[in-house]
Formats: sequence, C-alpha cells, structure tokens
Amino acid sequence: MHALLPVPIRRLGYRFAYLGLRLWWLVRKPQVTGVKCVLTHGDRLLLVRHTYGDREWDLPGGSVKRNETPAAAARREMLEELGISVDDWVLVGRLAGRVHHRADDLHCFLAELSTSAITIDRVELEAASWFQPGELPAALARYVQPILSRAGLRAR
Repeated sequence: MHALLPVPIRRLGYRFAYLGLRLWWLVRKPQVTGVKCVLTHGDRLLLVRHTYGDREWDLPGGSVKRNETPAAAARREMLEELGISVDDWVLVGRLAGRVHHRADDLHCFLAELSTSAITIDRVELEAASWFQPGELPAALARYVQPILSRAGLRAR
C-alpha cells in the first residue's frame, strides 16, 4: 500500500521516522552496526544525499539487520537504494564513531562498478552523483573522509 502514496508523502514519512529514531537514540544510546560503501567507476566515486537527516553528501550504506552479514547488508542496501547488484566487495576497514547519541560500528566496503548507471530510490535519496575524489562537494557527512582514506582514495 505504501507504494501507492506519492513520493513527497513517503519522503515526509522518512523524515518523521528519522526524527523518531533520533529521539530513540537520545534515550537508549544504542550501538548500531552499519555499512558504508565506496563505489567507484573509473576515476570517479559515488556520493548520495538522503531525503532525511542532515542531508550532506554521503557514501551509500545502511544498517546491518539481525543475522545479516555486513557484506550481505552492503549488497541489499545497494540494490534497494541504487538498483545495482554488487557481489565483489573489498572490506577496507571498520570505523567507530558517535553521531546523534548513537554509537556506530561501520564496516566499510569498496567496489569498482563496470557502469555508472544507477536507478536511485527517489523516496530515500534526494540525489546521487559521481565525483572526482579531489573535487568533492563541501558539505560532506562526517564519515566520508576517513572512509575514503581507508579505501586509499585521496580527497580534497
């Protein structure tokens, strides 16, 4: 039934859900396991901007579900958000941090894509663009630079 709702209404739902999560994180201060994916095509890398949250340019990714491996979560998230299937992930490291009272344990993956063609989920993502590592936008999410360093990519 949710697919019948117009995209702007569904985006509004995501924004309210995110506000609810932030309140939950404030109270519970949970440990969250997630994935961030560095996707490259030639000498460019993909950044996305979500329709909710801080709306800075970020690496695509998401949460790891119960009984799901991080690599499986990366595969699932890229299919859901970008309409691409990636099986050849390279683990470039893990990163820990705290954002909005939530403790993050991020598994960081790298994959080279054979095409730059993607189909973004317009409800979850406002934009997705390919950038040269030395020409990234100014408004970057906090984990982008440290993850790119782990992946061996030079950013501004």
